[in-house]
Amino acid sequence: MADSRQELASARPPEAQRQLARDSVRLAVVIGALGVVFGDIGTSPIYTLQTVFNPDDPHPVPVSTQNVYGVVSLVFWSVMVIVTVTYVLLAMRADNEGEGGIMALITLLRRWSSQRGGRAAVVLAALGIFGASLFFGDSMITPAISVLSAVEGLKVVEPSLDSAVVPITAVIIVILFLVQRRGTAAVGRVFGPIMIAWFAAIGACGVAGIADHPSILRALSPTYALSFLFGHFGTAFFALAAVVLAVTGAEALYADMGHFGRRAITRAWLILVFPACILSYLGQGALILDDPKNISSPFFLLVPDWGRWPMVLLATAATVIASQAVITGAYSVTSQAAQLGYLPRLRIAHTSESTIGQIYVPWINWLLMVSVLTLVFAFRSSTALAFAFGMAVTGTITITTLLFFYVARAKWGTPTWLVATGATLLLFVDLLFVAANMTKFVHGAWLPLLIGLTVFTVMTTWQRGRRIVTAERARHEGSLPEFIEDLRTGTVSTVRIPGTAVFLNRGRETAPLAMRANVEHNHVRHDQVVILSIETEPVPRVPADQRLVVDSLGFADDGIVHVTARYGYMETPDVPATLAMLEPADTEGPLDLDQASYFLSKIELRRGKARTMAPWRKRLFIATSYITADAAEYFGLPGDRTVIMGSHIEV
Repeated sequence: MADSRQELASARPPEAQRQLARDSVRLAVVIGALGVVFGDIGTSPIYTLQTVFNPDDPHPVPVSTQNVYGVVSLVFWSVMVIVTVTYVLLAMRADNEGEGGIMALITLLRRWSSQRGGRAAVVLAALGIFGASLFFGDSMITPAISVLSAVEGLKVVEPSLDSAVVPITAVIIVILFLVQRRGTAAVGRVFGPIMIAWFAAIGACGVAGIADHPSILRALSPTYALSFLFGHFGTAFFALAAVVLAVTGAEALYADMGHFGRRAITRAWLILVFPACILSYLGQGALILDDPKNISSPFFLLVPDWGRWPMVLLATAATVIASQAVITGAYSVTSQAAQLGYLPRLRIAHTSESTIGQIYVPWINWLLMVSVLTLVFAFRSSTALAFAFGMAVTGTITITTLLFFYVARAKWGTPTWLVATGATLLLFVDLLFVAANMTKFVHGAWLPLLIGLTVFTVMTTWQRGRRIVTAERARHEGSLPEFIEDLRTGTVSTVRIPGTAVFLNRGRETAPLAMRANVEHNHVRHDQVVILSIETEPVPRVPADQRLVVDSLGFADDGIVHVTARYGYMETPDVPATLAMLEPADTEGPLDLDQASYFLSKIELRRGKARTMAPWRKRLFIATSYITADAAEYFGLPGDRTVIMGSHIEV
């Protein structure tokens, strides 16, 4: 039988075989997207309707037939407008060299502002940084609320386990963060099948609920959502603060576009994820119509008695995957922000040889773990955390929508009337959700705003302080051409010694502090000197043939060259590997990289009297500098051949 199958396969024409291979790859990519991209939004049915009808809510929604139809209809059309229209159909068309997410929009705006000098683009880029800052709040709240909501299923199966929910959640979260350093490559292969099983299960349970009350299907009509929203605005407005939970994770579709591609994410959403989630919401609505007491946990009560234990386990696995996705997203945002100059350079470990996007940032990992555990013990339930969750999500969605329409008008030349119409409609929906979540400000919505404001302050302070230090450092370093000219003319007395020296510097205009100190204090220079500058381009990755730019600094026979190494904001520099790409003709002969010495200039920051920044921001900038990763490790320099020379700079 096996031989006959092989014969049939070999009998296929080459084009058919290639098409079969392409289809297999596409299917694998779709399955991979299911395992990473949709964990957050795919677990929203666990807690959304439960939160809407929560009797302990400060603005409770009464359980009635009309309200159930209205809420379920609002959920359906909110998912349709925000996820399907805003993200899948629109935002995912705006990519930066294939990469998506709010950081991609920021780089597009920065590039536009540098080319055209648009002040609006600069302001919107700053707003985008605040949106990225809100994502860190999302990264803290998502693991807490997701795992809590899944473990709370134990109370449905066995009410006596109520007191064990928080400790079990804490243990799962600690284990989750402890294994982060191993990376997701080893377990990534099982993520997709688990999520397929998850969506199949929740869809099937939803169908069973709909079968009992098929009239719930009328909620798919927009008339129910509109009549509930405008006919009972007081109730519907407050309900929106919980309805928004149905779209949490929408930003992941956009942010992970670079890993899986727009087509794979779109197919997975439209074919499996969207239908399964909507079926679950409809089924839960039907269950509440059957008995209003089911609002205590409609998701798990929709499951037959025999399947509740397996569903609790499956839900826990799904929420861990959802948490994994958002934690990995926090690593990526941190790395990209550092590359763009909004955060200090942190130690980053790549956990996969085949997937560059799989990284581990230890400092962020432990910060997130402490923050998530604090939230779990402080709020102790998913419904309490839901008040905080919605604010982070709506803020990020609104900013993304605003940035997208600006890019659509400025970059693509979309007609103004079309941009204005689309932006007005979608921003009206987004801002309605923001306003509704602001009503929960004192009940927890302040938390993501505080986190976002704190991160935004740190990022903008670091960017401002970095500019000040760069300018002051340039004054200390002096002109590189003048310094090289002094070496050539003998104005500075030096002795040439054999070997290769590599001096890392910020650009080609100023002399490296370490090189100046070596010449002025030790009076020596090496036969071969490479002054290396690292530039981060506003693109994810730079092709290998565009990596290096060599400049002989006006002379080709003195052994001193300047090399610019260009990297994308998603790449980690590897200096020795980069220098190995140089041709012997570029450096007057091959570099002896096995014995080369690497020189770094270390800056010690001190608070000065100059009014460059407010005193508190100076203290914040200096404090933030202490978490900067070791430069030698970051650039991949050999520790036994790296020399660090320091100097002081006041800010």
